[in-house]
Amino acid sequence: MSDFRTLSDSMLASPQITPSDLQDAKEQGVTLVVNNRPEGESPDQTPGAEIEAAARAAGLQYRAIPIDHSGFSLSQVAAMDEALTAAEGKVLAYCRSGTRSTFLWALAQARRGTAPAALVATASAAGYDISPIAGMLQQLAQARST
Repeated sequence: MSDFRTLSDSMLASPQITPSDLQDAKEQGVTLVVNNRPEGESPDQTPGAEIEAAARAAGLQYRAIPIDHSGFSLSQVAAMDEALTAAEGKVLAYCRSGTRSTFLWALAQARRGTAPAALVATASAAGYDISPIAGMLQQLAQARST
């Protein structure tokens, strides 16, 4: 059973997915799958190549923007922003728990100028606590407004 969580009309976050989740994603309007997991993070994860092949077979686009536990770079935030901008439908981003995907989405939104408080509330409603990156969100939002 898919555990897709709605962050916006065009964005879903999820814990690790399997190829069988992709039909559900497509039925929900997803056109792009973003893998935020580094390969080999855990022995039970479905390899990105399997997800990519299944996504493409289902007619979905696929992009890997791996985030490891060392944190986020501005290039990763920019890559997510570009992916979101280019998507012609909903985006489904996944990682081990969905938290890193939610963090990266929120950072990309702050980079676009979305208020950090709104991002925290939205993520919380989806079951994700993004307060650990509140300072980064504020910095990106402030940089946008200057």
